[in-house]
Amino acid sequence: MAQKRDYYEVLGVAKTATDEEIKKAYRKLAKKWHPDANPDNKKEAEEKFKEVSEAYETLSNPQKRKMYDQFGPDGPQGFGGAGNGGYYSYSTTGFDGFDGFGDFGDIFSTIFGGGTGFGGRTTARTKNGPRKGRDLKYNIDVSFEEAYKGVKKEVTISREEECHVCHGTKAKPGTKATTCKMCNGTGTVKQTVSTILGQMQTTKTCPTCGGEGTIIEEKCPECKGKGRIKKAVKVTVNIPEGINDGQAVVLRGEGEPGTKGGPKGDLYFVVMVRKDRVYTRQGDNVLCEVPITYTQATLGAELEIPMVDGTVEKYKIPEGTQSGTKFTIKSKGFKAVNGNWRGDFIFTVTVQIPKKLTRRTKRFINETC
Repeated sequence: MAQKRDYYEVLGVAKTATDEEIKKAYRKLAKKWHPDANPDNKKEAEEKFKEVSEAYETLSNPQKRKMYDQFGPDGPQGFGGAGNGGYYSYSTTGFDGFDGFGDFGDIFSTIFGGGTGFGGRTTARTKNGPRKGRDLKYNIDVSFEEAYKGVKKEVTISREEECHVCHGTKAKPGTKATTCKMCNGTGTVKQTVSTILGQMQTTKTCPTCGGEGTIIEEKCPECKGKGRIKKAVKVTVNIPEGINDGQAVVLRGEGEPGTKGGPKGDLYFVVMVRKDRVYTRQGDNVLCEVPITYTQATLGAELEIPMVDGTVEKYKIPEGTQSGTKFTIKSKGFKAVNGNWRGDFIFTVTVQIPKKLTRRTKRFINETC
């Protein structure tokens, strides 16, 4: 296996070089050996570029440089790249292995902004294609019982819809949009700038049409050239049984219309469950307190327990039941929204002690206790 060249030698700097000197040397060599700048000698340029990049990746990092100065490129763990076997793999989309930098195109994008390319190529993607419409979000109030049983609600919301006059074209009826002459309908314009790495080409939104690719001479009088208008519409929301406070119901395609043929956005309803004066929720279980008399607690009794859905369940408690005792009625809690099971109904009995007792009652208690 061939021995690696000294990283300082690769960059052509002294071992005492400053960070700025190392960066300057790297930029100069990266420009010189970039494969796109050497179409007639691409293979050698690619190897040189890998070597330069590997050296810079180590020497530009204070910790790695310190370890390199102490152990060299092969020890104790080696410095031959960022986790890809000691080399940087080149592709048409960038260079793998740039810890902290991403691919080479990202460096250009960070420095120059927008989409950039090397040697006249651009990596910018046009924003003039189809776009999904805006998602909408509303809160919807339901009672504890409605959350338990599920409910269908009709709600009025406000959203933008396609203009009924121009049908989304934005132009006055009888007229039409014309192709922007500045960008030839692409929505973007290119600009060439001189940089330390040579001639760079940037792509930005067309200032004339704002990225639309078309110019509207006469705007629709109804929507003022927006292509859509604000309307109040009614939608039906099916709240599933078992829904919990804060969960959302999604109506796909009920948001605002897309642009350039893109799909509509979605409509989200965040469920707000009102508190109940009798019942509370714990997971999928329903909790409540049931008051009983001193006699019922002492002798035992068959109680009628009111359920959340309005039905009544009979439950027999044993004699000698203490205040605070919990009892469970299985599978009478909330239905799991994403499952086929139900929680339980758990009630806690609270013994009501009478404030005033008759003489006969007092005598009875004294004789039996």
